[in-house]
Amino acid sequence: MIAINHLRFHYPKDKMVLNNISLELESGNIYGLFGKNGEGKSTLIKIMAGLLYPKTGSCLVMGERSERRTVKGLQEIFIVPEEFELPGIRIASYARINAPFYPNFSKDRFNALLEEFKLGPHERIGRLSFGQKKKVLIAFGIAANTKVLLMDEPTNGLDIPSKSQFRKIMASAVDQGKCIVISTHQVRDLHSLINHVVILDNAGLVFDRSLYEVSEGLWFGKAQADDTEHLIFSEASFGGKSVLPRAHRDETEVDLELLFNAVLTTPEQINQALNIATHGTTV
Repeated sequence: MIAINHLRFHYPKDKMVLNNISLELESGNIYGLFGKNGEGKSTLIKIMAGLLYPKTGSCLVMGERSERRTVKGLQEIFIVPEEFELPGIRIASYARINAPFYPNFSKDRFNALLEEFKLGPHERIGRLSFGQKKKVLIAFGIAANTKVLLMDEPTNGLDIPSKSQFRKIMASAVDQGKCIVISTHQVRDLHSLINHVVILDNAGLVFDRSLYEVSEGLWFGKAQADDTEHLIFSEASFGGKSVLPRAHRDETEVDLELLFNAVLTTPEQINQALNIATHGTTV
């Protein structure tokens, strides 16, 4: 669905933001794109959408270079950016004006999502809060039924109940024909939603694993005294929670925030443990 090969990008007179990124994103998945602020998450999302061009390398979306921005390609991509401006018209008018650009747009789905978000089609966008405006854009993006849905920090501006709504709605939005990429630095907001983790750090790709691989290869919990020699990562702020190779241990729920911090601290050890679990080798 999305193939990124040896991609490099930097802004004029700035350091490298993305350095030699290669990544394959398949349909039927919700990808969590994680990284600290300034690590290139938004830049990579914009490159996928064709809003920025790679300096070297390539980004192919459904076989087409994203920067070409063909009509056929744009009909199958929707991006919910972190920062945006919406016209101060009624929500229904916004949908009527923009829906023709997306042949598979569903008005019924859009209205159902608005109801889920406790919004009405006749409300004026200009009178909504930032969080409510974001809900309108999220609802429209899902209702557009594009094959690729890109979201940059979609939970920013949402309160805690709205974040739960967002996870519920997104979980019902994915199907085998769609590829959803959600970029955020608030890792816990995507708990129980994503099924693949991608982490950027120091302009590079340091982690690219399915949640199944992670749960099969790593164990999350409070380590015992005899676990010390196998310890990969531990953080006192998590109540003594640690990351260890799963080996003979029972399966645990993946702690996304603990995994994120572990990858940023000891990426080689984390990936080595998963390689051994998956392939029986450190390669």
